[in-house]
Amino acid sequence: MFKFRFILAASLAAVVLSCSGGNEYGYKIKDNKIVYNTPPRPADQQSMLGFACDPIENVRVGFIGLGMRGPGAVERFCYLEDATIVALCDLYPERVEDAQKILDSHGVPRAAEYSGEDGYKELCAREDIDLVYLAVPWQLHTPIAVYAMEHGKHVAIEVPAATSIEECWALVNTSERTRKHCMMLENCCYDFFELTCLNMIQQGLFGEIVHAEGSYCHNLDPYWDRYQGDWRMIYNREHHGDVYPTHGIGPICQDLNIHRGDKMDILVSMDSGAFKGQETADARYGKGTYTYANGDNTSTLIRTRKGKTLLVEHGVVTPRPYSRMYQVTGTEGFANKYPNEGLALGGEPLKDVDVEDLDAEEYMSDAARDALMEAYQHPITREGGLAEKAKEVGGHGGMDFIMDYRLIYCLHNGLPLDQDVYDAAEWSSLVELTEVSINHGSMPVVMPDFTRGEWNKIDGLTFALKK
Repeated sequence: MFKFRFILAASLAAVVLSCSGGNEYGYKIKDNKIVYNTPPRPADQQSMLGFACDPIENVRVGFIGLGMRGPGAVERFCYLEDATIVALCDLYPERVEDAQKILDSHGVPRAAEYSGEDGYKELCAREDIDLVYLAVPWQLHTPIAVYAMEHGKHVAIEVPAATSIEECWALVNTSERTRKHCMMLENCCYDFFELTCLNMIQQGLFGEIVHAEGSYCHNLDPYWDRYQGDWRMIYNREHHGDVYPTHGIGPICQDLNIHRGDKMDILVSMDSGAFKGQETADARYGKGTYTYANGDNTSTLIRTRKGKTLLVEHGVVTPRPYSRMYQVTGTEGFANKYPNEGLALGGEPLKDVDVEDLDAEEYMSDAARDALMEAYQHPITREGGLAEKAKEVGGHGGMDFIMDYRLIYCLHNGLPLDQDVYDAAEWSSLVELTEVSINHGSMPVVMPDFTRGEWNKIDGLTFALKK
């Protein structure tokens, strides 16, 4: 069955290629830099910046992929008032039945069932689905998302949305041409700490943000066997670079208003040797059976057009505490989430918050930090008791539920989504860009502009709320 998944991916690649036009989205080396092409927008496409579809009274949803992430999403959607689960699809019919039992437990009507090789096509062909929610292996994200948009559906895709620049452009071009939303399900943007810091940044507490850091450092030794057909280990085994960048880069791109006033310009990536990675592969497959490609740690530096810097790291084989390394440094303050949540502010006294002795040379007390976090809770989590509801429903502490809630909220109210197709492309582009940089001796990469020159037409990130 695992072999089938890659046969399916290969067969769907033609869909992606038809959107990307062969090699027109490749790169050349110029002045010791890798320069990616940014071709002009075709005449039949329009920008999706700020795009909002007509309000959808009740968002009808079809789920494709019911292995690791899918069942949790089905569970969470049972709590969303303005959404209805219409269809469920997986390669394996027994997984569909397990998801049906989730609906049963909530007293929700059973959904239409699809399975097997062409199940996703049958689901996408339905006329009574507004949104396709994808939780399949990475290599299938873009092909199925393109197919769904071509069949008139908005799509929400698990991370990363794409694994190559060609796939990133396929998502952008298809979304622009079909006028359908394409959102990547980057849940870490909805973590309570990250959301609150985003609000603080937008309120000016940190001054001008000059540097930000994010990562995905997570020892996957206990989890490798859970990936059907070993697909995730195989991907790491065969590729250099930051193959899973979006948890780290997503929140800090929002902090820096990427393609909403600034853009990521130059990238340089470097990895360590595959010391633990090779040891893991030898233990898993037999010594010397495979050469493990991905470094134990990958570090990527990015400079923006406005002179800000980002550091993104990836490591999934070494024993270490989990970290997304969320950190922001501004001219008036500093925030850090891992290993401990901390704030250090040195600006003017804060309005409506009793915090004394602001000194950015050291963290403020836990009590002062908590008071500040409460005072600057992001507006979207305050609305209608969403924070409390999210903690009750769960999903990585509630951030998964906030993500799903906001997706349906925006579709229901006809508002722009919090994350657009350009976010999906930009954040996912690191999968290829970091590998290419490393393969060329950590050569700088001039990053493609997926907005095609429109990165400064929107002034700052806004999470839309109904009036």
